Amino acid sequence: QVHFVESGGGSVQPGGSLRLACTTSGFASDYEAIGWFRQAPGKEREGVSCIDTDDVTTYYTDSVKGRFTISRDSAKNTVYLQMNDLKPEGTAVYYCAAGGYCTVVGGKLLYGMNYWGKGTQVTVSS
Repeated sequence: QVHFVESGGGSVQPGGSLRLACTTSGFASDYEAIGWFRQAPGKEREGVSCIDTDDVTTYYTDSVKGRFTISRDSAKNTVYLQMNDLKPEGTAVYYCAAGGYCTVVGGKLLYGMNYWGKGTQVTVSS
């Protein structure tokens, strides 16, 4: 059974930083990409950042580029999202997910994910 443990969410003031972590276990087969997705109240879920399992190829939606950094420690089965210069519009539940692909089209991260964590709340407010 696939299992995700997400951590690092919390409350921060605008301009602050948080680091999310997602440790996975139980995959019966390999996945091709893993990443972070978010859903704000009343809005659709959006892709934030992904990393391929080559641990080199990364993807970011335009709104976080230059502020967020994704990385993966394959030995620990853990993917991280370092979030700097957080903005109030970053308030959302952040989900870790793994699956087949991520790509960026027109500045928007598109994805096909099969397995989802339960999410961690990030609140950016003064």
